Amino acid sequence: MKEKLRSLVARAVDQLGRDGTLPADTQVEIQVERARDKGHGDYAVNTAMVLAKQAGMKPRELAERLVAALPDDPGVAGITIAGPGFINFEITQEAAYAAVRDALAEGAAYGRSKLGAGQRINLEFVSANPTGPLHVGHGRGAAFGGALASLLAAAGYDVHREYYVNDAGRQMDILATSVWLRYLEHQGESLRLPDNAYRGDYVRGIARKLAGEKGDTLLQPAEVVMAELPLDGSEGGDKEEYIDTLVTRCKTLLGPEAFAGVFQLALDTVLEDIRDDLAAFGVTYDEWFSERSLTDTGAVERALERLDEAGHLYEADGAVWFRSSAFGDEKDRVVRRDNGATTYFASDIAYHLDKLERGYGHCIDVWGADHHGYVPRVHAALRALDRDPEQLDIRLVQFAILYRGSERMPMSTRSGQFVTLRELREDVGADAARFFYVMRKPEQHLDFDLELAKSESSDNPVYYIQYAHARICSVLVQMREKGLSHDPDNGDRHLTRLTESHETELVSAIGRYPELIELAARAREPHQLAHYLRELASHVHTYYNAHQFLVEDPDLRDARLNLVLAARQVIRNGLGLLGVSAPEAM
Repeated sequence: MKEKLRSLVARAVDQLGRDGTLPADTQVEIQVERARDKGHGDYAVNTAMVLAKQAGMKPRELAERLVAALPDDPGVAGITIAGPGFINFEITQEAAYAAVRDALAEGAAYGRSKLGAGQRINLEFVSANPTGPLHVGHGRGAAFGGALASLLAAAGYDVHREYYVNDAGRQMDILATSVWLRYLEHQGESLRLPDNAYRGDYVRGIARKLAGEKGDTLLQPAEVVMAELPLDGSEGGDKEEYIDTLVTRCKTLLGPEAFAGVFQLALDTVLEDIRDDLAAFGVTYDEWFSERSLTDTGAVERALERLDEAGHLYEADGAVWFRSSAFGDEKDRVVRRDNGATTYFASDIAYHLDKLERGYGHCIDVWGADHHGYVPRVHAALRALDRDPEQLDIRLVQFAILYRGSERMPMSTRSGQFVTLRELREDVGADAARFFYVMRKPEQHLDFDLELAKSESSDNPVYYIQYAHARICSVLVQMREKGLSHDPDNGDRHLTRLTESHETELVSAIGRYPELIELAARAREPHQLAHYLRELASHVHTYYNAHQFLVEDPDLRDARLNLVLAARQVIRNGLGLLGVSAPEAM
């Protein structure tokens, strides 16, 4: 109905352009919104207030002119002007029933739109360092990114789902070294891993695999490996200097080829685990983009050359700096260290430039909230490269904190003391995990209530919504058991019999679904869909508890079945976008 009202108002604007009330070439985006107060009708339009200045008259006066120019439509029951110039529309109940018809006719396509037609979006999310299994903090980014991708696709955008694989740099070197040290331990050498090495059980698993592939060929005596190292953190030294020295020792003793083999085995093993974990969580990607490829293809050097040619780089203290402070950042940033190696930030500049050069008009990055300080420098780099920073939308996701009773679970991937996403999924199920993760705006703090997520009660939102779907399915089972049948065409002809307040409210809720998809897609907010589904489920449960569907009157029975089947379709569609199943029995 919103599109029809938008068309009616557009025709009225054109009419006022022809009669001279408005400039002949008047262009305006007509916004049709649900009225906040049902007493003001069903929809509200603010076009008169937007165009009042062009018309040279008061908004309310222009609203009266627009109303007078509106074409008649059988779906409009009444039009009023409110406040400073809002035009409020009340639609007929017959027009409202169109939502039920559309949901049944369109099925899985109901709610999809062409809002983003022709617009390509690169959506990068999770992108956790492949240094260990995904933990419950990563899960929130995965659930949000996956739901956002599906939501945008439903709104007509061409969405490319991408995982940026940080397969280069210091942390990967530390992982490879940690694996080799565990390999030495597995082969009988006695040594102690530094506290800031990667220490989880998964490292031992990779080490065992390494031993199975290489035997003793990588073996070195522990006393040689650990000889003359600086003091580590537990001994009063610099723990970062200690681990870096150990990494260098590892590279030297193994040699470039052997170290690269250990590195690749560690990377491949962890990355395969991450892929499997995300796939089981219902999150898949169109591309896994390698950070190393940016160096291999020369993309990093090309990006730095462009910045240098534009005069945005300078040398100081043996390093090369980007003048990011000239483009809104709090200070300048190093892009090449004094040893000649480029920084992670240099790779990030090249990566975002690469995404834009691949033809994406808009890029969305989903980052952990601990990366908030990184946002200004990336936008600064785009400005320096003569790119519009508005093309990059960075969404920050607060880590979800998991509680077992009153105990808060640690998340450190170095110590290995963390609750993995896989453990959470196996405990509460993928459905509950994905829904709970997207119930709030991503930038809001989230305490994950493990017991609530597993409960079978109306307090558990995902259970409540899924149960509404299952209850409707149970009606069909009851119908067959009673020897009754359902005639959808007859139900369609008698939708006007649905006059109970519970019925008209459910009809209205079904009609809001396509509007909600567009609103949530524009705002990049899947939580709007989660809240809508809970509200829709409430309407279903209330209706189910208040009325019999399988009544003796076949006309009313068919109409009611059409209504609840339309609601079932909407629940199924909405849950699908959130990556949650819609069971037929519970």
